[in-house]
Amino acid sequence: MVRTLSAQEQPISKIFGSDYVFNIPSYQRPYAWTMDHARDLLDDLVTFMESSSGSVANMPPYFLGSIVLIKEDGRTEADVVDGQQRLTTLTILLSVIRGNLTNHREGITRLLYEQGDPILGSTDRYRLYLRSWDRDFFQKYIQREDGLPKLLSMGGGLTGSQLRIQENAIYFHTRIKEMTDDQRLALAQFIVTRCFLVTVSTPDMDSAYRIFSVLNSRGLDLTATDILKADIIGKIAEAERDEYTEKWETAERELDRDGFQELFSHIRMIYRKAKPQGTLLKEFRDHVCRKYEPLKLVDDVLLPYVSAYMEVSRGEYVAVRSAEQVNESLGWLDKLEFTDWVPPALAFTIRNRAFPEKMDQFFKDLERLAYSLLITKTWANGRIERFSNLTRDIESGSNLYAMNSPLQLTAQEQFDVYKVLSGAFYESLSARARSTVLVRLDALLNGGGARYDHAVITVEHVLPQNPKAESTWLQWFPESAKRSELVHCLGNLALLTRKKNSAASNYEFATKKAAYFTRNGVTPFPLTTQVLGHQEWRPAIIEARQRQLLATLETHWRLGGRQGKH
Repeated sequence: MVRTLSAQEQPISKIFGSDYVFNIPSYQRPYAWTMDHARDLLDDLVTFMESSSGSVANMPPYFLGSIVLIKEDGRTEADVVDGQQRLTTLTILLSVIRGNLTNHREGITRLLYEQGDPILGSTDRYRLYLRSWDRDFFQKYIQREDGLPKLLSMGGGLTGSQLRIQENAIYFHTRIKEMTDDQRLALAQFIVTRCFLVTVSTPDMDSAYRIFSVLNSRGLDLTATDILKADIIGKIAEAERDEYTEKWETAERELDRDGFQELFSHIRMIYRKAKPQGTLLKEFRDHVCRKYEPLKLVDDVLLPYVSAYMEVSRGEYVAVRSAEQVNESLGWLDKLEFTDWVPPALAFTIRNRAFPEKMDQFFKDLERLAYSLLITKTWANGRIERFSNLTRDIESGSNLYAMNSPLQLTAQEQFDVYKVLSGAFYESLSARARSTVLVRLDALLNGGGARYDHAVITVEHVLPQNPKAESTWLQWFPESAKRSELVHCLGNLALLTRKKNSAASNYEFATKKAAYFTRNGVTPFPLTTQVLGHQEWRPAIIEARQRQLLATLETHWRLGGRQGKH
C-alpha cells in the first residue's frame, strides 16, 4: 500500500542527512527572510540554550516548526512546498558557524553537502538546492567551505534574494564571531542534535497544498497561483521553461502578489461566467487551463490580461485621445466596494483598447451600471449574473448599446435608482456606499478633475437628526413630519474631511459652518461649499438643493426612464 501522508519529528542531523535532498521548485517565491527574521531565529536559539542547564546532550528538544514536502516513498528527492525560508536560513547559520570554528568543520560540511569522489566518478551532492537563479550562488558562497569569506567581503551589486542571503550571513557572522570557540561548537551541536522539525511528506501537489493551508497561516503563504505556476510551467519543455518562468514572475512583480492573485480570480470569472462553486485552483484548472496548451496560456491569456489589468486597476489607459475620460471612469469604478465589474472591463479592454471612443463610451456606461447596482443594493449573486451576461455579450460581439443589453438600464432599473436618490438616501445605503455616491456627485459639481485622496471622508447632516428643543433648528423646522421627510435626503447632506462628531452634529447652523464644516474657513468639497453659502437652512433651501443634486445625477447617469413601474 502506498502511503499518501507521513509526518515525523526529526532532528536537524536527520533533516540535513542522507535521507533528504531538498529542492526549492521554480514556482516558489525567492528567498525572502530579512535580518529581522535571522535575528529572531538566533535570539530564540541562544535564549533557549542559556535557559537550559547541563550539557547540550541533556537539553530538552527545541522545535523549529514544520516543513511540507512532496516526496515519494523510497526516494530522497523532496520538493519543498513550505519551509524554504527556514531550511535556507538554517543552512546560512550552519555555514557561518563552520566559518568561525577552529576545529570540527568537517561535521558541518557533511550537513551542507556530500563531497564527490573523482575516483568513483561522483559529484558533489548538496542537501538543499535553491531555485535555479540562486542555486550556483548559494552553493559557491554558502555551502562550499571557501565561499563565506568571499561573500562577507563582497561589495555592492547584489539584489533581491542574493542580497538577503548576504545580509543574513553578515548578521550571523557579526554575532557568532563574538562567541568563544566553545560557545560556537555548543551552538552547532544544539542545532544539529536538539533542534527538530516536523516533516510532513505527501506524494502529490494537491494534498501538499491542502496540508500546507491547514498547518501554515503565517507570512509568506503559498497561493493558488503558485500551484498553477507549477502546473503550467512544469508542462513546458525544459528548453523554454526558464524563459516562461521569467515571464510569469515578471508579471507577478508588476502586479504584486495580491494583485496577481486577484487577476487570476477575474480571469476565472471571465471563463466561468457564473458564481464560483469551487476553489480558485480547481476552477481555473477546469475552465481555463484545459482550454490551452501551456505556452498559449501564458502568451495568449495571462500576459494580455496582465497588461489589461494594469490599465484597468490603476487607471493607466493610454491613447491619443479620450484616455483621460476613460481613466476617470476607471477611477470611479475603483472606488466601489465590489470588484464584480472587473471581468467585463478586462474582456472589453482586451478587444477594444485600440479604439479610444469605444473605450470611453463603454466605461461611462459601465460606471452607470455599477453605481446603479450599488445604489439599489443588488446582492452579490445578482451582480455576478449581470456582469457575467455582459462578459458573454462582449465576447460574442453583441450590440452593447441595444435596450436589452446587460450594459444598459431598463426603465424599471432607472426608476429604482431614482427612488433611492430622491428618498431617504442617507438611511438607504451603508456608510461606505453613501459616501462613494456623494463623492461622485461632488466631483460632478466640481466639473471633473478633482482628486479625492483624503484619509477620511464622512457624510454629515446639515439639519441634525435630533435637534435640541431650544435650538433655532426647531424654529426653522417646527413640523416633525417635515423634518423627517427632509433630514436624510441628498439636499441635507454634506461631506467632511474628519470623523463624525455626535456633539457637533447638534450645533446651531452658524456654529456648525464655522467650527465643523470647514478647516481654517475652507472646505475641499463643492457639496459643502453650497451649504456654507447660506445664512439660514430652511425647508425651501433643502428642497431646492435636492432638485439640483438630483438633476445632476439624473443627467450623468441618464435616468430618463425613472417613471418606471409604480
